[in-house]
Amino acid sequence: MTDTDRRIEDAAADSSIQPDGGYDTATAAAVDRKTGRETGSGDWYRQLLVVAETEYRLAVRGRWAIALTVIFAAFALGLTTFSGSSVSPEGFERTVASLAVLAVYLVPLVALAVSYDAVVGREETGWLQTLFALPVDRAWLVVGTALGRAVVFASATIIGFGVAGGFLVREHGLGGVDAYVIFLLASVGLGLAFLAVGVLVSTLAREKTHALGVSLLVWAWFVLVHDLLGLGLIAAFDLPETAVSALLLANPTGVFRALVLGSLGASGDAGFASVLAESGLTTGVLVGALLAWAALPIVLAALAIRRRRV
Repeated sequence: MTDTDRRIEDAAADSSIQPDGGYDTATAAAVDRKTGRETGSGDWYRQLLVVAETEYRLAVRGRWAIALTVIFAAFALGLTTFSGSSVSPEGFERTVASLAVLAVYLVPLVALAVSYDAVVGREETGWLQTLFALPVDRAWLVVGTALGRAVVFASATIIGFGVAGGFLVREHGLGGVDAYVIFLLASVGLGLAFLAVGVLVSTLAREKTHALGVSLLVWAWFVLVHDLLGLGLIAAFDLPETAVSALLLANPTGVFRALVLGSLGASGDAGFASVLAESGLTTGVLVGALLAWAALPIVLAALAIRRRRV
């Protein structure tokens, strides 16, 4: 029995799931109290909430939520404990900058690991056919799955990095807590962006191994290659501000770095991240770009799932 099968079997005892692993059609098939008519497939928000709640409970019962929290807390506490920063607001900000470097590598990788099997993994276990047979729109299956996993991931990020934030407040005081809050929220946004990309990859892939391989390539491109190419283009050509802004917005890790470095008042020695931070984009535009990265892949996945055959 695979780990996924165990999670499904454990969740079958939940009131939202039938013993065969499907969702509770009584919950999805809502009755309109005003007209007294049964909607058959239920209101869209009922479908979405049932799927999201079920996905969340599967993750919690499978210990994924605890594992993610421990991963973030362990890395963040390890860095803050051995960073060697002075006990002052400046030391707080330097530690936040170091955590931002760690988050650029760790958060996208964990988010893709959480989401790459969201759809294709269930097809290989045979559960996707059961889900498609239910009176729930396929699009809401994808959106609900992403939403449930997003709640788990966001909670783990906030708690895990929040523990390190409490340690920093104890050591350095409240002088840099505003920058840490921005870092924390930006980390959640970065993770949700890559989680959405992972769901899209999982929807398009035909095999789980293919989804894993593409997800690793996505991580390598956005975390490693994109910045190197961008830095080379900026160094080789006198790019206008619009082109530099486009390079930033085309990469969620660049948006994350710009947000965090902007809150820290990054100087010119921060390399490509400093160039991006000085691109002239406002905080509102950067936040909107990160939200778009978290939403657009889910929309595309919801459209793609309608054409998927199992």
